[in-house]
Amino acid sequence: MVFWLAMFGMVCWGIAPVFAKVGLNNMDPLPGLIIRTLTASIFALGSMGFDGNIGKMKSVSFITWVFITIEALLATFIGDLAYYAAIKKGDISVVTVIMSSSPLVTMLVAIIFLGEQITMIRIVGAGLVVVGIMLIM
Repeated sequence: MVFWLAMFGMVCWGIAPVFAKVGLNNMDPLPGLIIRTLTASIFALGSMGFDGNIGKMKSVSFITWVFITIEALLATFIGDLAYYAAIKKGDISVVTVIMSSSPLVTMLVAIIFLGEQITMIRIVGAGLVVVGIMLIM
């Protein structure tokens, strides 16, 4: 089940930039990001209301709100705004590959701040990603 959910997500993430590129044709990236974020928020809230889970928001701790807010600012606002600006001006086939290599940054930060282990397979995998990025440039 996890595999098929991941595959479905991959297909959605693979198709979505094409719609964003076309949608951003006559618009600045920030209004596009606002439309995208509002649409996703409305669907997420609707889903929580439909499932009867909206009450769970009350039990979220303050520190959890802080960390998720920081993540939202970095990923959903700043990161996605940079992504929208990049796909508006560049080739989505190049931009999406570069943006999709963000796990390299995550891996490095997790090693430094969370003490995750460096393994040979991770180093080889990261190296292959870097080589792949260099090949498409």
